[in-house]
Amino acid sequence: VQLVESGGGLAQAGESLRLSCLGSGSSFDDVGAVAWFRQAPGKARDAVAAVNLNEGGRRYYSDAVKGRATISFDDAKSTVNLEINPLKPDDAGVYSCGAMRGVNIAIGRQAMLQPGRYRHWGQGTQVTVSS
Repeated sequence: VQLVESGGGLAQAGESLRLSCLGSGSSFDDVGAVAWFRQAPGKARDAVAAVNLNEGGRRYYSDAVKGRATISFDDAKSTVNLEINPLKPDDAGVYSCGAMRGVNIAIGRQAMLQPGRYRHWGQGTQVTVSS
C-alpha cells in the first residue's frame, strides 16, 4: 500500500483547507480504513478523522476538529480527502494519512483514531496556519 498526501501549505485562520490522500498498490483493495493524523512540533501524533470503508463509510472525528472537519472517500479515485473549515492556529502541523488493512466492520471510535492501528503511512504534508 502506498499513500501520497497533497494539499498542504500556508493558510490563514478562518479559511478552509483541503488535503488529499491518494492510495495505490496491489494491496490497496484490502484497505478497510483510512485516517488522517497530524503532528505538531514536539507533540505526539494526534488523530484528526477516520473513515471505515467496511462500515459503510462511517466517519469518525477527533474532538479537536469535530464540527469543522469532513473526511470523505472517493472510491473511483482511491482518494481520501480531508477538509477543515474554519482553520484554527492549533490545526498547524504535519498531516499524514494512514491505512489499515483487515479491519473489522465496526471496531469503534477509539480504535479508529488510534495511530498504532495503522500500518501504512504517507510521507506527510505540512500545514501552516497564520493567525
